[in-house]
Amino acid sequence: MSESTHPSPSDVIVIGAGLAGLSCAVRLHESGRSVRVLEASDGVGGRVRTDEVDGFLLDRGFQVYLDAYPEAGKFLDLEALDLRPFEAGALVWNNAKLHRVMDVFRKPSAFVSSAFAPIGSLRDKCLVAKLRAKLLRKPIEDIWAGPEMATSDYLRNFGFSARMIDEFFRSFYGGIFLEDLLVTSSRQFEFTFKMFSSGSATLPNAGMQAIPKQIAARLPDEAVYLETKVESLGPDHVVSGGIRYEADHVVIATDAETSARLLGKETKTRWNSTSCLYFAADRAPLADPIIALHGDREGLIHNLCVPSQVAPGYAPEGKALISASVIGDHEENADLTRTVEAELIDWFGEDAETWKHLRTEHIPHSLPVDPPGHSDSLEPIDGIWICGDHTQSASIEGAIVSGLLVANSIASEF
Repeated sequence: MSESTHPSPSDVIVIGAGLAGLSCAVRLHESGRSVRVLEASDGVGGRVRTDEVDGFLLDRGFQVYLDAYPEAGKFLDLEALDLRPFEAGALVWNNAKLHRVMDVFRKPSAFVSSAFAPIGSLRDKCLVAKLRAKLLRKPIEDIWAGPEMATSDYLRNFGFSARMIDEFFRSFYGGIFLEDLLVTSSRQFEFTFKMFSSGSATLPNAGMQAIPKQIAARLPDEAVYLETKVESLGPDHVVSGGIRYEADHVVIATDAETSARLLGKETKTRWNSTSCLYFAADRAPLADPIIALHGDREGLIHNLCVPSQVAPGYAPEGKALISASVIGDHEENADLTRTVEAELIDWFGEDAETWKHLRTEHIPHSLPVDPPGHSDSLEPIDGIWICGDHTQSASIEGAIVSGLLVANSIASEF
């Protein structure tokens, strides 16, 4: 088909079927606008994808959904997602042993063991309670409008000891931000801490891709075009495969690099990277649905969990799925799997020798770097709208919110 031959025009074309693009498209569709979504890959979800391997569900990198997200929670049908919660706490490696550190406000029975676990000092744990109370009272809009600094500076200024920062916060929040120097904005830290204090980290029983699939199901089947890579665009059209698609508005809902390339501009966005290694086992090495952190332990493994202990749908009956996460770009590390396998044996003994390596997911573009000074903008560029977690906060909430905000702005113009 030549470029001059094109389908009927639509009100809005959205480029990218990740969380931001799908949320934008659904909001516009449900407000009565005709929408066409063009996606270059073979499925919806963007970076939130799940693959089935030997009956196991493997998310593309370790991810969780925080069920206290305010806007995502209103937009999604959380009950239908069948969310399964992690325990409110963590196992932290210290002095050759995993120690349990729990949220004692939600698990009072763990007060004594958590208070005397050798992770930070008793004063540090009192400061955690003080921070929790402060942020539970603080409105979310005040968090995003407040002063900011690097998270590491914020924690030091709050009074936490170097030991608590190194053994707990760099382990726990390093796994969330995918960087353990904690240079991420303190606004993002405050928001995330508030979400953990207000609710739970969860997994949909059908895998993380259940979230974008649920959103996409609210669109007509004919609205989403998969394996449709955009070659060029303008404020009123998009060209893909020689086909010209016309619309009143065009939205780019891709990652920052693709957005910049399509606009013919340079990107300033930097990325945090991770690798996630999945293993199958006959029994789970952790009895509870809880995350294990490296704490003071040397090695590549940053955190580890058993997704099938959280959500049974992640593994066939009688089997366990183990996820080990490594921070940084390790795609060129040919010895990564062998090194992690040796560390797992050191963590869990000879049982780990029997585990089967299922897959290693290298995600060089996992999360946009979110340092202090990051500014959000809804203004179109050259007449073209932009949304994505790189325009808001680097999270599922940020991606969905960005799509909804752009949709609201477009709807107001019609």
